Amino acid sequence: MRDRAILFISSGGFVGKIPFAPGTFGSVLGLPVCYCLSFVKVQIAILLTILFVAFSIWIADGAEKLLESKDPGYIVIDEIAGLLVTFIGIPFNLLNGAAGFLIFRIMDILKPFPARMIEKQLPGGAGVVLDDVAAGLYSNLLLRAVVVYIIPWN
Repeated sequence: MRDRAILFISSGGFVGKIPFAPGTFGSVLGLPVCYCLSFVKVQIAILLTILFVAFSIWIADGAEKLLESKDPGYIVIDEIAGLLVTFIGIPFNLLNGAAGFLIFRIMDILKPFPARMIEKQLPGGAGVVLDDVAAGLYSNLLLRAVVVYIIPWN
């Protein structure tokens, strides 16, 4: 029962089983969570994001062990964690949501330094999740610039 729960949660309700672009579909799951967090104070959003990241590391670690595979595409909880970081302190609306989603997916795929190093060098769930957190941090900074300079009417 515990193993099944870990696999269910880590895969975003088995969204990770989608045979193409599971990370993209996993990221979509994070959008409603980001929307809900946009209604709380930024300090609370940061705290909840930190707690979710810690929970994600624990879940991803368990899933990796069960699947006997390093960072399989099946695990998408890391995408949700990274997307939460992307939207911390950013007003959430349709335009920002689309821009943030796109920026995060690009950063997650490109994995700019040190994201790829984090993925390769950290063991278990930490390596699975924290590279997406790094991509989320880069995405947050880039999205801030987009919101201020490119779509300032937000």
